[in-house]
Amino acid sequence: MNTLNTTQFADAFKTFMPLPVALDPPFEEALCHVLDNPGSLVRPRMVFQVATAYGLDAAPAKDLAIALEYFHTASLVFDDLPCMDNALERRGVPCVHFAFGEAGAILTALALINRAYALIWRAAAASSQQCQSRALAYIEQRLGVEGLLNGQSLDLHYSTLPHTRETTERIARGKTVSLIRLTLILPAMLGGASARDIQFLERIALYWGLGYQMVDDLKDVLGSAADAGKTVARDLLLDRPNVASVMGVAGAVQRLTRFIHLGDRTLGHLLISRPEMSFLGKLRSDLEDELVRVTQNACVMTPGERP
Repeated sequence: MNTLNTTQFADAFKTFMPLPVALDPPFEEALCHVLDNPGSLVRPRMVFQVATAYGLDAAPAKDLAIALEYFHTASLVFDDLPCMDNALERRGVPCVHFAFGEAGAILTALALINRAYALIWRAAAASSQQCQSRALAYIEQRLGVEGLLNGQSLDLHYSTLPHTRETTERIARGKTVSLIRLTLILPAMLGGASARDIQFLERIALYWGLGYQMVDDLKDVLGSAADAGKTVARDLLLDRPNVASVMGVAGAVQRLTRFIHLGDRTLGHLLISRPEMSFLGKLRSDLEDELVRVTQNACVMTPGERP
C-alpha cells in the first residue's frame, strides 16, 4: 500500500492551494495563517490509505485527501466565528477571525472550499463514470442541507430543542459523522468499493464519528485549552450540545465504549473480505487512547484501565 508521512501531507496542505502574486496581502496572510497550521492531518492520511487500498492511484488519492482536509478546515473556520461558537483559539494558534477579522475568515474558508472542489473534480477524473456519479452525489448529501449544514443549524438552535442524548447525537450525525463518512466512504466509492463494503464503512463511520464527537465533548468539559489546542468550556456557556453535559461524564464514557465495541465488530466483518483495510485499527486505537487521556484525571477510570 502507498503511504505518505505527516511532513509530506503538511507540505501538500500548504502547496495545493496556489497563492497568486497579485493576491491582496491581508487575504494572503489569513490564508497562510491557516495553511501553516494544518493540525494533526490524521484525516488526509486516512483518506489516502482508504483510496489506495481500493486501487486508486497515489496522485488522485492525494488530491482527494487534501480536498477533504480543506473542507474540514473550512468548517472549523466557520464554526469558530463569533456568530457560531465565538472561539479564540484553534490548533494552538489564534482563530482566523480573531487574527484577521470576520471578513478575512469567511473569505479564507470560501477559498478552501473552492479549492477543495477543484481537487475533488481532479481526483474523480481517475475513476469510472459510475463511480464519479455516486461519489459526487455523496459529497452533496454529506456537505449539503441533508448533512453538515443541517447539523450546524441544529447546533446553533440547540437551546430551543430538548436537551437529550437523542438530540445531541442527531446533531453529531449531521456535523461530525458527515465528515467521518466522507473520510472513509468517498475514497472507497472512487475506488469502486462494493455495496457491502460501503455498508460496513457507513456503520464504522457512524460509530467512530459519534465516538470522536463524544471525546470532543469530554474535552470541552474536562480539558484545558493547552491540551485541546482550542477554546474549551464553550458548550455550557453557549448552550450547545454536549453529551457529557446531558449524560454525565461516566454516562458519556460508557456510551462511547459501546460505540468502540460496535465499531470493532463491524470492522471485523469488513476485514474478512478486505484484509488490506486493517490499518483502520489504528484509528480505532487512537480513539480509545484519546478517551483514556481525556478522562484519566477525572476519576472516571484508573490509569492504564481500558474501557
